Amino acid sequence: MLLVVATAVFVANLDLFIVNVALPAMNQHFRGSTLSALSWVLNGYAIVFAALLVPAGRLADRLGHRTGFLAGLALFTGSSALCALAPGVGWLVGARLLQALGAALLMPTSLALLLDATAPERRTGAVRAWASIGGIAAGLGPVLGGLLVEADWRWVFLVNLPVGAAGLVAGRRVLPRLRGRAEEPWPDLLGALLLTAAIGLLAVGLVRSDNWGWASARVLGSLAGAAALVAGFLWRSARHRAPVVELPLLRVPVFAAANATALLFTVAFAGMLLTSVLWCQQVWGYSALRTGLAVAPGPLLVPPITLTAAPLLRRFGAGWLAALGLLAFGAGLGWWVAAIGTAPGYAAELLPGMLLTGVGVGLALPTLIGAAATALPPTRFATGSAVTTMGRQVGSVVGVAVVVSLLGTPHSAAQALDAFRHAWWALITATALALLAAVALAGARRQG
Repeated sequence: MLLVVATAVFVANLDLFIVNVALPAMNQHFRGSTLSALSWVLNGYAIVFAALLVPAGRLADRLGHRTGFLAGLALFTGSSALCALAPGVGWLVGARLLQALGAALLMPTSLALLLDATAPERRTGAVRAWASIGGIAAGLGPVLGGLLVEADWRWVFLVNLPVGAAGLVAGRRVLPRLRGRAEEPWPDLLGALLLTAAIGLLAVGLVRSDNWGWASARVLGSLAGAAALVAGFLWRSARHRAPVVELPLLRVPVFAAANATALLFTVAFAGMLLTSVLWCQQVWGYSALRTGLAVAPGPLLVPPITLTAAPLLRRFGAGWLAALGLLAFGAGLGWWVAAIGTAPGYAAELLPGMLLTGVGVGLALPTLIGAAATALPPTRFATGSAVTTMGRQVGSVVGVAVVVSLLGTPHSAAQALDAFRHAWWALITATALALLAAVALAGARRQG
């Protein structure tokens, strides 16, 4: 059973990283497409996943975890085929929205199935093993994505089909048949819709700001509409029996500070990943495979750094360890601002920044996720982890949107360098804000 769950979760996590590498190839294939249009291949997925993660988990609690897992895996696999068959960007984005719905069903039910089948004294280790799958996918994603794109960008989606089919066949045989809890309230789907629309409007305003102008009525209207929808979402969450976000959780100081830090950090992380891929392929002219190899050293550092940081966590606490990671991450972005030029110089220019950001991610991200999880009682772990994942997806949407708005459409290598530097400075600013939140997290731990 563990193999079935782990494989499905690995594929869902892998999809987050290999699609980034394929984006320039999609841009070349769909002639006339723009980066702002293709950004919805990433952001459409993240928005739906963020908004539906908690409601999908609650729905699976009511209908049964096995049913939810198999339905999510089937939808994820089938929509991967639709992505590969896409004749245009609109079709591809629509298929990605379905894929995100499948992932939203798949992820929380995979953890629930794992915990259902694990003895209480072994559950901590099982949760760590489940969480480590994302780190492995991050390390392998860029290189595997580059290999697949060398054949055709459609392979980044086709690779999901045999794995998904095997998981469905094996899952029907080995996953435990546990009854759902019919007494569970129906999830707040209207609240999820409000959140989806809010994040979508925010992304539209940011992505289109380069074309519309920051002071235009359309950008200001998008941002104001997003704020109004967030207010409606919070009003709904305060009154529904099964809200997307249980607002009392945000009154737990450590949980709130850890999630705020993780959200801001993910803005920078998502932007860093996208800019590194686009820089290698669009400015330095690297192939997809060479780009994957160039980006891989950073993610590959994350698992060993995470494992060796445990003594530092015990000595300094989550807030200060996350702050150290954020300093390293910001230094990596700063290195790119100072050192990168338009003529390829990987070892002296890109690689040091990749290594520093990899160290930063390894120190900060698992620490923040762990701090958020342990701030709540065991009975709230599943809900709390879903809220944390949702916040990180929102951060990813903002990070991608900010990068796309700042890069625009440069017409020369010099213009591209200026645009990327502006984007890296924006990501450094997000990292600095995350650093302030990490200091608040350190203070929250002292209080309590």
